[in-house]
Amino acid sequence: MTSHAFTTTGNYCPYMPVFGPPQVMFERGLGTELWDTDGKRYLDFLCGIAVTSLGHSNPVVTAAIAEQAATLMHVSNFFANPVATETAVLVDRLLGGGGQVFFCNSGAEANEAAIKLARKFGGRGRHTVVSALGSFHGRTLAALAATGQPAKHEPFQPMPEGFKHVVFNDINALDAAVDTSVAAVLLEVVQGEGGVIPASLEYMKCAEQICRERGVLLMIDEVQTGYGRTGTWFGFDHYEISPDVVIMAKAMGNGMPIGATWAKREVASVFKPGDHGSTFSGTAIATSAAKATITEMQRLNAPQMASEKGASLTSLLEQLPHVVSVRGRGLLLGVELAVGIDAKDVQSQLLTNGLVANAVTASALRLAPPLTVSEQEIREAVTIIAQVLKGFTS
Repeated sequence: MTSHAFTTTGNYCPYMPVFGPPQVMFERGLGTELWDTDGKRYLDFLCGIAVTSLGHSNPVVTAAIAEQAATLMHVSNFFANPVATETAVLVDRLLGGGGQVFFCNSGAEANEAAIKLARKFGGRGRHTVVSALGSFHGRTLAALAATGQPAKHEPFQPMPEGFKHVVFNDINALDAAVDTSVAAVLLEVVQGEGGVIPASLEYMKCAEQICRERGVLLMIDEVQTGYGRTGTWFGFDHYEISPDVVIMAKAMGNGMPIGATWAKREVASVFKPGDHGSTFSGTAIATSAAKATITEMQRLNAPQMASEKGASLTSLLEQLPHVVSVRGRGLLLGVELAVGIDAKDVQSQLLTNGLVANAVTASALRLAPPLTVSEQEIREAVTIIAQVLKGFTS
């Protein structure tokens, strides 16, 4: 089977057509490198959309998973297991302590838990969640309703009620939306799917103030920004705010599917047994990956790595012709291209030349390499981008 073949018999594909036809079939990865089924090497500057932050097949995480798989993988939530408990404590400490954790399998699931928590916290008649236009919180139904992208709602109308969307970074719009029907404000500190757009300091500070004054929960979606990606442990750390609820996933397991919803204890306490759950909440195998990932990130000082390498990558990108600007934080970057250059065409050419990136908008690339990326790999990637951009005219 070649790297471009994904069918097994004729034109048959075993997958539901929700992602579109894959461009490449990868079979092996190590660090920042990937190899397809033809043996071609690629640099991965997307890392599963900010997932494999310690690199592919990280030996510490791999060993932890293998050891746990040989010990205990799963028991019912009627019981506890040591590694999940240890991981919950570790996550709580990263967030300053005084909270409680619900483990799940993805960012969408973590947002669903947060939305349910907000609704129960607010009570009937005060259950609305305010989020931002351009946001992305998942594709499950409530998470999709919270996502501020109307085009994604249209095929699934009618959407669940109880959601408002306001212009991102517009303090007046947020202030006007938070009325007596609102239970929570749900925000990303960097809108990843919206184009890698950071929130302003003033906006986040005012959002916190509005929530505090009106008794509304401040919920921060850190699915793409958490675990060192932006140069701090969590993106909200840049703003010196104190969220009531934090949603996380992606980099948490370095490729092992796991997500989590953290809430301050007084907020989490509104949940009662049976209010929420998941068969695979806090499995030993998934939390072993999360524990190993977080511990290794602490050893390496992952936020500092992201900050320093992000500054290096940004500096090199800003020197390239046809690059108008570079935005974002740490190693979550949006590269705005000159007018007339189609980012999807650039993405395709980069892939052909051995670099995995993503056209996050029609005019911008998203780069999110592993935090362990080397300076040599950064320079190699920028060289590929420069070569590809030479073939475009603005």
